Amino acid sequence: MSEKRDYYEVLGVSRDADARTIKRAFLKKARELHPDVNKAPDAEERFKEVNEAYSVLSDEQRRSNYDRYGDPNGPAGFGGDYVDMSDIFGGFGMDDIFSSFFGGSAAGGRGARQARTRGRDMGISLKISLAEAASGCRKRIAYDRLAPCDDCGGSGVAEGGSVETCPRCHGTGTVVTVQRTILGQMQSRTTCPECGGTGHVVTHPCETCSGQGRTPSRETIEVEVPAGIHTGQTITIAGRGEAGVRGERSGDLVVSIIVEEDERFKRQGDDLFCTARIDALEAMIGTSIEIEGILKDERVEVDIPAGCQYGQEIRVERYGMPRQNSSARGSLHVVVDVVIPTDLTVAQRELVQDLVRERADVASLVDDDHRSSKRRPRRKPRPRKGGRK
Repeated sequence: MSEKRDYYEVLGVSRDADARTIKRAFLKKARELHPDVNKAPDAEERFKEVNEAYSVLSDEQRRSNYDRYGDPNGPAGFGGDYVDMSDIFGGFGMDDIFSSFFGGSAAGGRGARQARTRGRDMGISLKISLAEAASGCRKRIAYDRLAPCDDCGGSGVAEGGSVETCPRCHGTGTVVTVQRTILGQMQSRTTCPECGGTGHVVTHPCETCSGQGRTPSRETIEVEVPAGIHTGQTITIAGRGEAGVRGERSGDLVVSIIVEEDERFKRQGDDLFCTARIDALEAMIGTSIEIEGILKDERVEVDIPAGCQYGQEIRVERYGMPRQNSSARGSLHVVVDVVIPTDLTVAQRELVQDLVRERADVASLVDDDHRSSKRRPRRKPRPRKGGRK
């Protein structure tokens, strides 16, 4: 396998290039190589290479690691607060974002498709551990979206240009066409091919965004995850979805939470269940144990009653999962796993044998008393009536 090319070389920028220069270089190369516009056999692989280079160099932390260590993840990888999203719902990967960009409303050229001027909502799934769900956490998420263009401020208009009412549809976004048929003339209303349905055209469009006011971009955002959150709940971040065309309203970013399974605890609602192994001798006389709780540095004392049985469940209140927006917590349920000791010494085994014999003698006496109490005196035979003849 050939070694990866230097990311700066892939984008054709110097190592001291600023963020805007890197983005411009990426957009230029991505436009040339995207499979929607380039049919060369290696276009898709080269596009992926450019996208990978941009995903690293557009992220301040990953770029710093790459410059210093030659690896975007650094010598020991990222911390647990950074998530690079690759599972964006609805096909919102960089490839699909470019497809949407090419199909969006541009400067208003002829043949343009109907514009969707408002930005779409975007959804991503975020996996967190059960411990993170218990304490709450902050995650840095890197994801791809159509963002407001840096060069024109999202207006889509270059210096000296302007946005004007479409001369063909007079701002309606639609035009009426007339067709001759055997039944006579038929009228139909269709999307204006001049403005793409926006009702406006740009006289001098921004070259970077082709007049859309938005460009494919690698974004980084911090997400606050509240304590006690459940799988399937969502966090909505207003305005961080797909940007609208030429300043129209952006969609929202909807983060769907997935709480991963935990090795020690099972969650049911706000209650937690775990297993504790107890020596059989301790289970007989009762004991107290200390286990780690779900929160950091949390210790939970669990009282094991005398005569505790295998599978017995002991409930400890207020040591389960925190309830959202509340100081209350669920309960911790400790299921006892009674373990027969296998490392008894000879002396200890003799003591247990003596105890077993003593219990057997007591049981025998109790059993004899029980049986004697049930004995009944013999009944005298009843005399027969009349006797034999």
